[in-house]
Amino acid sequence: MDDRSLLLEAFLAGIAGVDPEAATAAAVNRLELGNRGRLLAIAAGKGSLAMARGLVQIARVDEGVAVAPQPGDCPIPVVIGGHPVPNDGSVAGARRALEIASSADQGDTVVCLISGGASALLAAPAEGLTLADLQASNRTLLECGADIVETNTVRKHLSAIKGGWLGAAAKRSRLVTLVFSDVVGDPLDVIGSGPTTPDSTTYDDALAVVAQYGLRERLPESVVAHLEGGSRGTVAETPKRPHPRHEIEIIGSGSVAAEAAAARVRSLGTAARIVTTRLDGESRRAAVEAVTTPSDGDEVLVFAGETTVTVTGAGRGGRNQEASLAAAIEIDDRDVTFLAGGTDGIDGPTDAAGGIVDGGTIMRGHALQLDAAAFLEDNDAYTYLSAVGDLIVTGPTGTNVADLWFVRRR
Repeated sequence: MDDRSLLLEAFLAGIAGVDPEAATAAAVNRLELGNRGRLLAIAAGKGSLAMARGLVQIARVDEGVAVAPQPGDCPIPVVIGGHPVPNDGSVAGARRALEIASSADQGDTVVCLISGGASALLAAPAEGLTLADLQASNRTLLECGADIVETNTVRKHLSAIKGGWLGAAAKRSRLVTLVFSDVVGDPLDVIGSGPTTPDSTTYDDALAVVAQYGLRERLPESVVAHLEGGSRGTVAETPKRPHPRHEIEIIGSGSVAAEAAAARVRSLGTAARIVTTRLDGESRRAAVEAVTTPSDGDEVLVFAGETTVTVTGAGRGGRNQEASLAAAIEIDDRDVTFLAGGTDGIDGPTDAAGGIVDGGTIMRGHALQLDAAAFLEDNDAYTYLSAVGDLIVTGPTGTNVADLWFVRRR
């Protein structure tokens, strides 16, 4: 098997290893959720439809809603929200989720199924803010280079559902949260902006992010005023106390996907080594570090995590495509293959999951009179990789735990 095919096999195996439906069914069976009162279900994220299917394999759902970025097979009512920027559906889905949680009585159980993308898909603006405020803030945060922890610190403080507010709405019932983590280190109050968990951050922390990235003039005036009001104590802080009857469990993560990918490589007769499951930093810089990681030359290096892109150009792409193009420039004319892909199959606002490049990628670009460095500078990795045939397109996978990167050096 050639190196490109090997890395693609590894990537697909990593995705298959974090199947939300199977993992949810196993967790629900273990937790015995169907034995008392009403069972109310709230699912949000890119894996929400599959997680809902896993839930109903084991338990009867009396009422529920799934908020997803696209339609699909789901046993409970579905609301289509926006991702990575929230839309009217995100607001409608969030409000319905709050209604369901608030209706739960003492003998009921509220099950929240949270996966990557839930932060944009559940978007109930805090009092005094609008959907337009959230949309503008999301775009600014996504483009400024802030990491997911910093981004969600701000988003939690602009919301009526994030940062523990959904959990607070279910205060009378038993609360169970099952999580597919797409955040490095699996911090529960960051994944999906922690709708059911106490928030460890404050308005002052959110304002510190605004200051660090120079966002005060780029955010809507209403957003800055809201954050400043929270800092002064005139706006309620996010919940800090845990739900009294809350059970929460991470049932899928980047670590699980990395292990599945490495196992597939080994089954095909090649050594595999997981370098890190905490990959982060600026995409193009992290990609150069990845392809220059010391290796014995007869192994596949595996990385899992999530990087960021500081957008200064006008092109198209995502963090994995950006990483792929930066790696291609670094490995030009060398016997190295690099793959970077999102386990959700969606990399930025494109139809690609990521890219796979090798020592001939730049040469193929030269044959088309394309300057790879110029495309990278314009944050236009999608156009370049599409032209040279190095995009990975899987379509939405129904899961989302992390990005997976692979390096094979001969």
